[in-house]
Amino acid sequence: MAKILRRERLVPNIHLLEVHAPEVAKKCKPGQFVIIMPDEKGERIPLTIADWDIKKGSITTAFMIVGTSTHKLSLLNAGDEVPVFVGPLGMPSKIEQYGTVVCAGGCFGIAAIYPIARALKKAGNKVITLLDVKANFLLYWEDKLKEVSDQFFVSARDSYYDCKDYIPKALKNIIKKESEINRVISIGCTYLMYTCSEATKTSGVKTMVSLNPIMVDGTGMCGACRVTVDGKTKFACVDGPDFDGHLVDWEELFTRRKAYFEDEVQSLCYWERNQFP
Repeated sequence: MAKILRRERLVPNIHLLEVHAPEVAKKCKPGQFVIIMPDEKGERIPLTIADWDIKKGSITTAFMIVGTSTHKLSLLNAGDEVPVFVGPLGMPSKIEQYGTVVCAGGCFGIAAIYPIARALKKAGNKVITLLDVKANFLLYWEDKLKEVSDQFFVSARDSYYDCKDYIPKALKNIIKKESEINRVISIGCTYLMYTCSEATKTSGVKTMVSLNPIMVDGTGMCGACRVTVDGKTKFACVDGPDFDGHLVDWEELFTRRKAYFEDEVQSLCYWERNQFP
């Protein structure tokens, strides 16, 4: 059992979860994830590691409330325990001195991209952070990301920020204005990563994405997280989660992510009826 140290709502629908897991914290690297179960009847779900503290022995993740398991996680509080907390899993993000790197994130990806941006900055890169939100009240960790960014941009649909373009157009504008962009790293929902990858194709800027297909065990045994990259079958949990966005079969990924949609809706409705009669 792993003890919850902190659970708080960052913005509507996005929650932070800090768990005491010293052995996991000792081995964490940017880009990796953990598998967690909210209770003994819950499902195993992957959450990208957003931060860690070796001295404190803690792991921090951010998650968006979507289905039954994430709803259950959002009800946990400090002192509660979860039966499964496994990690770190997946291949770490490749951190090198590339030059100028754009870190593009949205929703839960805002937190997930933070340790990568921090590591890239430490490695001597110029880091440009681009975040996409529907409105200003959905933005979080702004100060943390500004600390590790040379330039910081927010694309939002309301009037709070100057840029109201969707992230593909904002990304293209950054590429045009900068003398050279050496790499783009995108984390967020599947559609955000897909559109970022499409936006950089014409310029040829290598774009890495952190795929989030359905996972069960997280160690390559079940095969549920298989994706097609450059015409070859890969397992996101052990071969990824980072892949070249220009080589991903996005149509297949979108289809596979919908495989259990009706079951997920039924599960959530059943749980809510029993949780809140």
